[in-house]
Amino acid sequence: MTDLSGKSIIVTGAAGAIGFAATQACVAAGARVLLVDIAQDALAERTRTLKDQGAPVESIIADCAQEADVQAYVAAALSAFGRIDGFANNAGTEGRLASTEAYDLAEFDRIIAINLRSQFLGLRHVLPVMLDQGTGSVVNTASIASERGLAGACAYNASKHGVLGLTRTAASDVGGRGVRVNCIEPGVIQTPLLDKMLVQMFAGGVEEGSQVLGRVATMDRLGQPAEIGAVFAFLFSDAASFVNGAAWAVDGGALATIRN
Repeated sequence: MTDLSGKSIIVTGAAGAIGFAATQACVAAGARVLLVDIAQDALAERTRTLKDQGAPVESIIADCAQEADVQAYVAAALSAFGRIDGFANNAGTEGRLASTEAYDLAEFDRIIAINLRSQFLGLRHVLPVMLDQGTGSVVNTASIASERGLAGACAYNASKHGVLGLTRTAASDVGGRGVRVNCIEPGVIQTPLLDKMLVQMFAGGVEEGSQVLGRVATMDRLGQPAEIGAVFAFLFSDAASFVNGAAWAVDGGALATIRN
């Protein structure tokens, strides 16, 4: 089992399905976790659930695309735990679907801010803490859309390609100084965020979309948030000490083939 005993971790987007799964996996492995999200009610519910289970967690409301809020969650983690050993740079959203030539500019800017600017700001303010400590692990949330095009999702695709670039650059910047930066590329994962996209993409809504997209993976099913959370926990652990600058596709084999 992954061991994160004594480690302190920040998870952004912690009220969402993947962020909460990452939080649960880290807590189960022995970590203390600061949950960060802009969704106040959902964040409070997630935090209450964990505290009722005796988990060593705290939370803070933050818009991860705003620098002052990022500085606030970094300060909150240091105040609560004294250090930051792991950072799940996970906040993100799917955005509306439309062809590139018809994509709304304001929506494009919104998605880039939430999915890419937030990742940069997280790196900008967490990495100095880790470098001062001489140790730490960052895991950014990318996507299989970091590697492929997806019709109708120019903003999402651009943002997730950007996350991959940020990951590789940051890993090069801090390599050899005790800090690692990697990213996870989730495939088609069964989450409320996916459901919103399926309603836009398929006449039959979530049911039809789940059946169709489940066949994208060679395993013929959608992935589960817990399967992503487990990889976050591993990458934060000392067992991943030689993993840096990597993009981990957790996608049931989707990127490995041209099957569909």
